Amino acid sequence: MDTAYHIPVLLQESVDGLAIQPDGIYVDATFGGGGHSREILSRLGPKGHLYSFDQDADAERNIVSDDRFTFVRSNFRYLRQWMRYYDIEHIDGLLADLGVSSHHFDDETRGFSFRYDAALDMRMNKRAGTTAADILNHYTEEQLADVIYLYGELKQARRIAKAIVTARSQQPITTSGELLTALGIETQQQDGQLSIANPQLKKDMARLFQSLRIEVNHEMDALRDLLAGATTLLRTGGRLSVITYHSLEDRIVKNVMKAGNAEGRVEQDFFGRIASPYRLIGKMVTPDADEQQHNPRSRSAKLRIAEKI
Repeated sequence: MDTAYHIPVLLQESVDGLAIQPDGIYVDATFGGGGHSREILSRLGPKGHLYSFDQDADAERNIVSDDRFTFVRSNFRYLRQWMRYYDIEHIDGLLADLGVSSHHFDDETRGFSFRYDAALDMRMNKRAGTTAADILNHYTEEQLADVIYLYGELKQARRIAKAIVTARSQQPITTSGELLTALGIETQQQDGQLSIANPQLKKDMARLFQSLRIEVNHEMDALRDLLAGATTLLRTGGRLSVITYHSLEDRIVKNVMKAGNAEGRVEQDFFGRIASPYRLIGKMVTPDADEQQHNPRSRSAKLRIAEKI
C-alpha cells in the first residue's frame, strides 16, 4: 500500500463493522490507497470476493494483485450498474470512506488545497467534467452563493460570491492564489506553501474549497445514488459501514440508516414502528486520541454502521 497516497481512517473499526463472512461478496466504494480493501481481503476466504471502486486514475497504482479482487474504475454512484455487469445480485457488505484522500490534498497539481498556488481543478476524475475554475468563472453570482452556502455552510456566501464576480470581470480566476486575492485574503509563503495566519479565515477557506469540490464532483448526488444502490443490493443481514467527514454527508448517511431515505422522511407501519430497511449497529464511532494525533485527517471522521433487515 502507498501510505503516502492515503492513510486509512478507522481501519479496524470500519472493517469490523462489516462482520465479514469468509465466503461473502463485499464492496469497498472508495479504494484510494487500498488500505481498507487489503484489510477486507485479509479476512476473506478463498471463495470470497471484493469489488473496489475508484474513479481516480492515480489510485490504480495501488491495485491489489489477488484473484479475489476486482478493481472498478468508476464513480461509486454506478454501483448497481457495475454489480449487474458482474452478475452480482446481492452483496454481504459495503464500506465507504467518504473523505478526500491525503494524496489529493498533497498533490499541488490537483487544486484541492489552498496551501498551493495551483490551478483550480478539483476533479476526482481528471478525464472529464467541469473544474473549480470553470465554476468560479461561469456560474452566476446567485449560483455561486448557493453552492458556497449549501456545501460550505458559510453565512457570508453572498458577499464571497459578489467578490468573486467582481474580480473575474477584470480577469479570470484560475488559481488558488488568485481566488484568495479576489477575496482580499493575505497569505504568506512558508516552506513553498501558502499559509493564512488568521485561524477563522483559514477555516472559512477550507469550507469554501470544500463547497467547490463538492459541486465539481457532484458528491451529494453520488452519495445518494451509492446508498440507494447499497440498500437494493445488500442481502438481509448485510452490513453498511460508512465514514463521513462533514455534516452534509453525515446527515445523508444517518437519514438513510435511520429512515431508509436521504431526506430523513420517516415512514411508519401500522403499529407505529419506523419502516427502515436498516438496524443501527452500536453508536457512532470517532477516532481515538492516538489516531487523531498520528493522522490529522481523521479528526473530523465519524463512522456509522447499519445492518440490512
